[in-house]
Amino acid sequence: MKNSKSALLKIALFATGLSGIVAEYILSTLASYFLGDSVFQWTIVLSMMLFSMGLGSRISQYFREALLEKFLVIEFMLSFLVSFSAMFVYIVSGYTMYNGFYIYLLSILIGLMIGLEIPLVTRLNEAYEELRVNIASVMEKDYYGSLIGGLFFAFIGLPYLGLTYTPFVLGLVNFSVALILFVRLRHLIAKQYAVWLVVAASFLFLVQTTGLIFAKPIILFAEQKKYKDKVIFDAQSAYQKIVLTQWQDDYWLYLNGMQQFSTLDEVMYHEPLVHPAMLIAQHPQDILILGGGDGCAARNILQHSSVKSITVVDLDPMMTDLAKTHPVLLNVNDSSFYDPKVKIINKDAYIYMQNTQNYFDVIIIDLPDPRNVEINRLFTVEMYQMCYRHLRTNGVLITQSGSPYYATKAYECVNLSMQEAGFKTVRMHNQIITMGEWGWVIGTKYLESDNLKKRLQQLNFSSLKTEWITTEAMMMMTSFGNIDFFIKNRNEIEPNTIQNPVLYRYYLKGNWDLY
Repeated sequence: MKNSKSALLKIALFATGLSGIVAEYILSTLASYFLGDSVFQWTIVLSMMLFSMGLGSRISQYFREALLEKFLVIEFMLSFLVSFSAMFVYIVSGYTMYNGFYIYLLSILIGLMIGLEIPLVTRLNEAYEELRVNIASVMEKDYYGSLIGGLFFAFIGLPYLGLTYTPFVLGLVNFSVALILFVRLRHLIAKQYAVWLVVAASFLFLVQTTGLIFAKPIILFAEQKKYKDKVIFDAQSAYQKIVLTQWQDDYWLYLNGMQQFSTLDEVMYHEPLVHPAMLIAQHPQDILILGGGDGCAARNILQHSSVKSITVVDLDPMMTDLAKTHPVLLNVNDSSFYDPKVKIINKDAYIYMQNTQNYFDVIIIDLPDPRNVEINRLFTVEMYQMCYRHLRTNGVLITQSGSPYYATKAYECVNLSMQEAGFKTVRMHNQIITMGEWGWVIGTKYLESDNLKKRLQQLNFSSLKTEWITTEAMMMMTSFGNIDFFIKNRNEIEPNTIQNPVLYRYYLKGNWDLY
């Protein structure tokens, strides 16, 4: 009998460790999504959780009576907080700019609950096990729960349930364990508490069930508040939040809240990204796209008759599948991913470049902006060096580089990093209606920068079915005023490397408030 009671307490703590750690992962992911700089956000959220656990442990020393009843109340509270953590953050994000405050507050509250529970279970279990066994077994179960929670989040929760349903599944696990504990140990619970616990459990079950049923429409409503246009598609993949919105006859694609393109003016981005590099390369046959999961870059490449193969390396299979199935994306990319010349590889671009044995005539880098360390790695000197090695002699590389005016240091850092890798570069920019002033850097192995710039300004696009780009446009796109106007000290800009990831910090400190 004693063994079964002790086992129940340890199962409850196992569930606490499991759901608590997943809640912190959820909040860390949400913090990265809403606030950027994922390493910073994960560090802060997890640190706050651990600190709060310590604080909760300290507070628990003042609990002297009704320990089992208090433990069940805390378990119910933890179940509620975990279940509604993501939904709450999405809701407040639609009405306030201070998402971080609420994310950090939830992290503290959940940490407090976990910190309160561990000492309480230890004290409850001391009637069944001697101290050395008690401490070891209680902590063991909590840590094991954390491991299983981490595995669950990485391999099941985020990829399949998403941030919509994962919290409710974990909250219901906590609730179920607490309910079993209540039923099996009810004879140890004082009668004056039993009635209130039954009422609390019934109310919590009703609230959690309702939340689970209506989670998706509620979160979609909250997401809609973030966007001025109607949300027509909303999904969380294992890697990013994908949103499509519509205004009149035009559509916008967002990844993690950042606009990727609008059908209103996407040609003003994708035509400069593709056609200058393709024409400079002269009869390119094998093309590599890093990123470009929407299919628009591939669509433009297919206009060039010399092309024999296009390899698209995009990390997220949900994004490339969406480009092959969603009518909006199929229309804008002209079903380019169904062309037999196109091969899609869902893999990290950096790892692909490390392992590939293939060589290319043109490499087009169409990746999201370097807002965090993970993406920063794809804009490093090391990455460009690998691209350099896998370009043929007359090869050309072009990368989207953010805004030369709103994030000037980041833009110049990309240019400097490419030069450090051996490329002769030319900067390009264009005013895109829905994105503002945007930029690219194009580089070659064989043409010096001055000659490359002259060639770019003389390109003829008459053989292509372009909508916007012209020879005159190339004159404009390769012409700048004094870009140092936005840089106080150019010597402060360093190349972006794996060991010294400066680019994402330059990007986050840009003049985005002016946009």
